[in-house]
Amino acid sequence: MITTHLKELIKTHSIDFVIANYENASHGFGLTVKSANELFNAGIDVMTGGNHTWDKKDIVALLESKPVLRPINYPNEVPGSGSMTLEVGGEKLAIINAMGHFSMPQVDNLFRTVEAEVDRLRDEGIKNIFIDIHAEATSEKRALFMHLKDKITGMIGTHTHVGCDDLQIVDGCGYITDIGLTGCRDNVIGMKAEVPIERFKTGLPGRFEVPSSCKSWLQMAVLDMSQGQCTSMFKIKRFDDGRDDIVSQAYLD
Repeated sequence: MITTHLKELIKTHSIDFVIANYENASHGFGLTVKSANELFNAGIDVMTGGNHTWDKKDIVALLESKPVLRPINYPNEVPGSGSMTLEVGGEKLAIINAMGHFSMPQVDNLFRTVEAEVDRLRDEGIKNIFIDIHAEATSEKRALFMHLKDKITGMIGTHTHVGCDDLQIVDGCGYITDIGLTGCRDNVIGMKAEVPIERFKTGLPGRFEVPSSCKSWLQMAVLDMSQGQCTSMFKIKRFDDGRDDIVSQAYLD
């Protein structure tokens, strides 16, 4: 879906910069060098991670050599960075990758770690700050947004694979609790349905598998950000047959 459709969407909507979460990019688990190169060549500029960051051994080399982030609230001793600043359209844009606590691996305090990084960036004069919050609990994502909305420009939630419909702009900050997955749409969170069904029925473990063929979609949000303000945003679903669904739109009050 990304290699087929992303560059067309970038051109159609005059998109300057693309941030994508790589969590399940390499056959459902983590990110390999091969997959990373394919995604960058398809039009992605920066990639963010989460609880599947360490699933592939390739990730260490990618974290050290490519615009690939891991959650900032992993301990400082682990490879990589959770924050990156680049120039886009003549303005500086900071991207922070963070991970929640509920049903996730152990990491440092989400709220304190991210707030400290946001304050550091603002002290450096950076106005455009975007956060990928990778978390299970909708309340955790929403609370982080409410805590930081006066200091950042955009926050998009990832992890659940299921898109939310609460897209909005509050105090100049664009937000949606979860953008949803890009991939298979006719099974269970992008995976073959049989194993999750059996796990729910029996309680026995099983390995999730990506289907060899499926109906699919690409889900993305487009934010218009400048000088520390998000002035408009909308969410797109691009289906595998080329149809677009503009799910929701929001504007600065």
